[in-house]
Amino acid sequence: MGRLFGTDGARGVANTELTAELAMKIGRAFGAVTAAPKREQPDALPQVLIGMDTRASSPMLAAAMAAGLNSVGVNATLVGVVPTPAVAYLVPHGGFCAGAMVSASHNPCEYNGIKLFNVQGCKLPDALEERIEALILDETEPPPVRIGGQVGRTEMDTAAVAAYLDHLCATVSYGLARDLAAQGRRRIALDCANGSASATAPELFRRLGFHFDLLSAAPDGVNINENCGSTHVERLGGYVREHGLDVGFAFDGDADRLLAVDENGAVVDGDKIIAICAKQWKAEGRLRESAAVVTVMSNLGFHAFCEKNGIATECTAVGDRYVLERMTEKGYGIGGEQSGHIIFSDYASTGDGQLTALQLLEVLRKTGRPLSALAGEIETFPQVMVNCRVSQLGKLRCAGDPEIQAAVARAEAELGKGGRALVRVSGTEPLIRVMLEGRDEARIQALANEIAEVVKVRLL
Repeated sequence: MGRLFGTDGARGVANTELTAELAMKIGRAFGAVTAAPKREQPDALPQVLIGMDTRASSPMLAAAMAAGLNSVGVNATLVGVVPTPAVAYLVPHGGFCAGAMVSASHNPCEYNGIKLFNVQGCKLPDALEERIEALILDETEPPPVRIGGQVGRTEMDTAAVAAYLDHLCATVSYGLARDLAAQGRRRIALDCANGSASATAPELFRRLGFHFDLLSAAPDGVNINENCGSTHVERLGGYVREHGLDVGFAFDGDADRLLAVDENGAVVDGDKIIAICAKQWKAEGRLRESAAVVTVMSNLGFHAFCEKNGIATECTAVGDRYVLERMTEKGYGIGGEQSGHIIFSDYASTGDGQLTALQLLEVLRKTGRPLSALAGEIETFPQVMVNCRVSQLGKLRCAGDPEIQAAVARAEAELGKGGRALVRVSGTEPLIRVMLEGRDEARIQALANEIAEVVKVRLL
C-alpha cells in the first residue's frame, strides 16, 4: 500500500486531502518521471492526455494537474468528461506519452482521485508510483525547471473521444442490435450513474441501433453515484422489471466497471459476466489457454462453474491492475473483478464498462438465450462483507497482526473446504474489509462479525 497511491490511484476528499496543490505536485512528478521527449523528436515537448469525471472538483484538479505538467515542460491535452477506459485507449492510439484520469470512481461526490497511465495505456506499476511518491513526499530529486518556450502548454480536445467510440463499435458484429431485436430482445436500460458514461453511452448505443431507456444521465457536479449506478444497482433492477425490458446495464462514476441486471431485475455481477463470456469464448476457440483471471474476492461458485466447464482460473490481489499484470504475463484474454472491473485484453488495457456491456450483448445474440438463463448456470455461494473503519496506522498493521490472523484461522477451520475467510485492506478508503463465504449464511455472518470485532479492537 503506497503513501499516496492505493490500488486505483491517489484518492481522498477533494480540497482537503486531495488538494489542488497536491494535484499540481503529482503532475510535476509524473511529468518528470514518465514524460521524456521522443528520440525521433528530441526538441518536441511530450504530450500527456487528461480526462475527468463529472464531479464539481474534477475541473479544478485537472487544471492543477495540467499546470504541474506544464511546469516541467510537458504539454497537457484536456479531453473533458470521458470514461477512464477512454483515456487508457486514447493514450497509445493518439500519440501521447502518458495519461491521467481525474476521478474517484464509485465513491461519493466529495471524493476525487487521480489515476495515472503509461504510454501503453496501462496503470503504472507499483515501483513507478513509489518513485513518484518519493519525489513528492521526500523530495528525493528536484523536478526540472523550464523557462521560455520549454514551458508546456495546455489545450482542449473534446472531440478526441470519438475515436474511442469508433473502437468500441468495432468490437461487436455489425447488426448486433438488429439481430437481438429479431430474437425478441429489443429494449435495454442504461444507468450512467450521473458520471462519465453520461457523456458517451447514449451516443454509443445510438450508433449501434439500440432502443434504450436512459437513467441517471444528468450530472450536476454532486449527484454522481448518488442512489444510482453500479453501487445502487437494485434501482435499475426494479426499473427493468417494472417496464418489461430485456436487460439493464449499470456503470460506475468513471464507467470502468459494469454490473448488469437480467429481464427479471436480478443482479448479474462481475463474476457471472466473466463466467458467461469465458464459456462462450471457449466454445468459439477464442479463450486463450482456456483460462480466466479473477481476484481473491471472486465467489466460490465462479470457481465451481469454471471447473465444470474446463476453464482454468488464476487469482490475484484485489485491483484490476493486478488482474491485467497476470493476463499480460500469461497471455490470457479475459479477467476481472466481482465488482465489475472486467478486462478483455483483445480490446482494452483496463476495465471498461461499456465494452463489457457490448461483449455480454454479443453472447446474448450468439446463444439466443436470455441473460437469466445464462447467469442461472453459475451458483452463488452466500458471501458477507463487514467493513471496519480503522486508522491509517491500523491499515498498515493489519497484515501482521497475530490476533487477527488467529481469528481468521479459527473461522477457516470451522468452515473447512466449504467456505473461506478473507481480511484485506481497502486500497481506496480507511477500511479493513472482512469477507466470509460459505453455504450457511447465518453462520458466516456470525463468524464475520467475530473477526470484525477483533479488527476493531486491534486497529482503531
